[in-house]
Amino acid sequence: MIHFVGAGPGAEDLITVKGARLLKETDIIIYAGSLVNPALLGYGKAGCQVYNSAEMTLEEVIAVMKDAESKGLDTVRLHTGDASLYGAIREQMDLLDEAGISYEDVPGVSSFSGAAAALNAEYTLPGVSQSVVITRMAGRTPVPEKEAISKFAEHGSTMVIFLSTGLLEDVSRELIEGGYESDSPAAIVYKATWPEEKVVRCTVGTLAQAAKDNNITKTALILVGGFLGSAYERSKLYDPGFTTEFRKASK
Repeated sequence: MIHFVGAGPGAEDLITVKGARLLKETDIIIYAGSLVNPALLGYGKAGCQVYNSAEMTLEEVIAVMKDAESKGLDTVRLHTGDASLYGAIREQMDLLDEAGISYEDVPGVSSFSGAAAALNAEYTLPGVSQSVVITRMAGRTPVPEKEAISKFAEHGSTMVIFLSTGLLEDVSRELIEGGYESDSPAAIVYKATWPEEKVVRCTVGTLAQAAKDNNITKTALILVGGFLGSAYERSKLYDPGFTTEFRKASK
C-alpha cells in the first residue's frame, strides 16, 4: 500500500495523528526534501528506508513504490502541507492505477492555514471577504490566462499566493492592475509554523521591497486583502439579537 501523507505546514507536531502513525509504521518514506521539515523523518522506525524526492524524477519515485509493493512493503509518500495543493499527486496516482497498486490520500494541514495562524488572522471576516482565492503567479509552470492574479484581484477577496516569492514585482503589478490599491494591506509569511518562521506585514505596493529587506527569497506565502486590516463586522452567529437553530434572540 502507498500512503500519500500531508506533512502539514512545517512544525513536526502539526502533522495529523494518522500521518504520524503511518510514518511510525511504514517501511519506506519518500519525502519532498525541498519543502518538508526533515524533523518529521524522526517519526520513522529503525531501519526505515528514506528517499528524497527532490533529487528524483517522477519515474524514479514510481519505481521505488513498485519495488516496495513487489516486496510487500508499505510506503509513505510525504508531501508538504496538504498534497491536494500544488502537490503533483495526480500524476503519481494515475501511474499507480495503471500498475494496479493500491493507495490512499491522507490530508494534511495546509501552509495557508499555518500562515493565517502566524498572523493571528481570519481569512473570512464578515463585511470584508467571504472567499479565499488560492493561486500562484505564472512562472516556469504556466497559469491559465483566465486565472491570472489580475483577474482574481478584481473580486477584492482574500488572496493567498503560493510559489511566487521570486516574482513579487510582477505580483504587485497584477494585483494593482486588478483593482487593489498600492496601500492595500499585505503580508509575507516565511516558513509558517517552522522554528525559523518570519512574518512581515507590508502593503501590495511594497511586497518586493519587504521581501528584500527581510532576505526572503523562497518558501513563503503572500497574503493580500482587507482581512489584514482592522475593520470588520461582528459575526451574526454569536450576536445576542440573532436567532439560530440552537438559541433564540434576546429582546
